Amino acid sequence: MEPLFEHRRRFAGFETRVLELEGEGPAIVLLHGWSDSADTWRYLLDRFARVERRALAVDLPGFATADALGEGPVLPQLDRFTRAVVRDAADDGGEVVVTGNSLGGTMALRAAESPALPLAGIAPIAPAGFDMARWFALVERDPILRRLLAVPVPLPERAVREAVGRVYRVLAFADPGAIQREVIDLFTGHHRDRSTVHRYLDTGRRLIAELQEPFALEKVTVPVLLIWGERDLMVSVSGAERVVDSLPETQLELLPDVGHCPQLEVPDRVADLLLAFPERLRRAA
Repeated sequence: MEPLFEHRRRFAGFETRVLELEGEGPAIVLLHGWSDSADTWRYLLDRFARVERRALAVDLPGFATADALGEGPVLPQLDRFTRAVVRDAADDGGEVVVTGNSLGGTMALRAAESPALPLAGIAPIAPAGFDMARWFALVERDPILRRLLAVPVPLPERAVREAVGRVYRVLAFADPGAIQREVIDLFTGHHRDRSTVHRYLDTGRRLIAELQEPFALEKVTVPVLLIWGERDLMVSVSGAERVVDSLPETQLELLPDVGHCPQLEVPDRVADLLLAFPERLRRAA
């Protein structure tokens, strides 16, 4: 079983945290969603470690332990970062599979628009950008979160994390009661105070306009494995139809009774799909 290394790296001018596995096969680059972190991939990384598969997850700029975003549009900054991570992961001359959840799925699709990147394929999971930023409206209008941000006095870390965890549990998962406390704690560990929550919400507002039409799918030529939970509240599964209409060779996996974060709700199923993806590519070739 390969050990998981946690260390700091710099990509495209942004310092960030990397969770990395050595191993064989095309490297799998894992990109998290808005307000999340590389920790969302720990269950998949555990599976990959057991089969000695090369993989790395990163904190995206502006979130968790990564450097803050600069001024101006957000997606171009994340594009530069993603391209740098992909090139680094393929530094031995190989190719890379990029997967991402929500905003991370958006970045995977946008990376595939670049013919110069050494991509074997991409596996976006419920990519944001097909539903007029519905995900952000659901978060910002949540009554508990609104009350949290309106309280005029300082709040202890525990109170902030409990409020954020409640919103996360209800919106991100098909069966909120089935999600382990450890999953919630990993997410809220990067939401320790209201200033962080405000900063993430500000980033979400910056992203809304950019996520109206963020793709040029006609430029995507690499194989696509599209994964979506059928009970996703935050990014409508109808977006899958647009991807398949534009990219008919897409392998679409609709997961029943799964919400917005399949990597946490059914990690074994997602791991199986990702591990089998390169083999499918080899057979097709």
